[in-house]
Amino acid sequence: MCLVREGAPTVHDQAGELRRIVRTRRKNIKGLSGLRSIAVLSGKGGVGKSNIAVNLAMAFAASGKRVVLLDADLGMANVDLLCGISPKYTLAHLVKGQRTVDDVLVSLENGVLLLPGGPGVQELAELDDDAQSLLIDKLSVLEGVADILLIDTGAGIHKNTLSFGVAADMTILITTPEPTSIRDAYGVLKTLAINTGSKIDVTLVVNMAASHSEGREVAERIQMAANQFLSLSVPFGGAVLLDESVGKAVRMRTPFFLANPSCRASMDIAEIAVNLASMDDETEPPTGRGVKSFFFRLARNLGLGV
Repeated sequence: MCLVREGAPTVHDQAGELRRIVRTRRKNIKGLSGLRSIAVLSGKGGVGKSNIAVNLAMAFAASGKRVVLLDADLGMANVDLLCGISPKYTLAHLVKGQRTVDDVLVSLENGVLLLPGGPGVQELAELDDDAQSLLIDKLSVLEGVADILLIDTGAGIHKNTLSFGVAADMTILITTPEPTSIRDAYGVLKTLAINTGSKIDVTLVVNMAASHSEGREVAERIQMAANQFLSLSVPFGGAVLLDESVGKAVRMRTPFFLANPSCRASMDIAEIAVNLASMDDETEPPTGRGVKSFFFRLARNLGLGV
């Protein structure tokens, strides 16, 4: 299973262990400006977006990155199902002041920390300015426990979903080789480009490809259209091939990267994590990077369009 439960016979002991992990990570912090926010979007459902997000978090962690995974799919949140867990608290409890960040965070295998979003994401937008600032101050502790804030968003072009892409330092757009998926992925790119003046960092990942060459061909079609009609350069992060191990892992409610590290999909997701990290190394950190900047931008955009 994905949740670390061994050796923790009581809820009290589990909470204590999580707090110990968080305290240890805070001691190891090097600065407060390096955390990178990455939103994972898709044009339509059924393309494996959440599965990519979960396993990418595991791959980042395996490479030595400290990761907080935010489940921000307002309609079909299912990271918990993919990890075989049932979170007791969500971001909504934090918004209402009922729990602390440490209470809400859930420890997964590979050292990944899950922040269940649920209805708390929308409630963030409904707070007044003072309450938002107070909440975001509380969330700023994530700076000390993570190098990457990876956000699994909803599918489609709903304004609240796209707000995450606009607020994040980088957006990963998931598509498959199916024509409808390609069309809808381009629709997301078009909306993001219009609302940001084509000033947004988007990387394509092709899921369920029959081969790596097919993945590249799909990416090239989208890249050409985005460059010609949107004046938007869209790097190709990689492709995840069709692999029966993925379906087996979903039924086991365990990330495939952990269930079968040597399968094709796991090797592909590991390579994508390396590609994304190299893209980050080649550029200077954007102005306003970090947890506070991300959540302030998100709160400003949620419910208001992007």
